[in-house]
Amino acid sequence: MILERTKDEILVRLPANMDITELQNMLDYLDYKEKTADSKATQKQVDELARTVNKKMWTKFKAQRNK
Repeated sequence: MILERTKDEILVRLPANMDITELQNMLDYLDYKEKTADSKATQKQVDELARTVNKKMWTKFKAQRNK
């Protein structure tokens, strides 16, 4: 693995035989950290939003399944 810092980015070079699924999970986590770095939301607000989204998605899924 090679880690390189430039003026604008951090580059990570990995061998081609890496497990792509684990690598994607890591990249998803880093993407989440980048997008939420300046967030002022509390954990309680995040949990409530997640519950609301999950409930709406489940309702939509059930409606589509019952057609």
